[in-house]
Amino acid sequence: MDVREDLKKLIIDTLALEEITPEDIKDDEPLFNEGLGLDSIDALELGMALKRKYDITLESNKEENKKHFYSIVTLSKLVESKING
Repeated sequence: MDVREDLKKLIIDTLALEEITPEDIKDDEPLFNEGLGLDSIDALELGMALKRKYDITLESNKEENKKHFYSIVTLSKLVESKING
């Protein structure tokens, strides 16, 4: 399973980014602000999608969550750490 590819598809599907393909999302590009341009509402929706798909519950520490949600690379590390225990 390619977690990065899976996450890109999850982001596109969850946030209904119809004009974006997985190839458009760079692994190390920021997901928020200057990168993909997501916002805090998108982060909430994405957090719920991660809970549904991977049974990941995010911590209440906002700074820690910002690190996890920085890019596909950082988000995939979070998912892989939860999947692999």
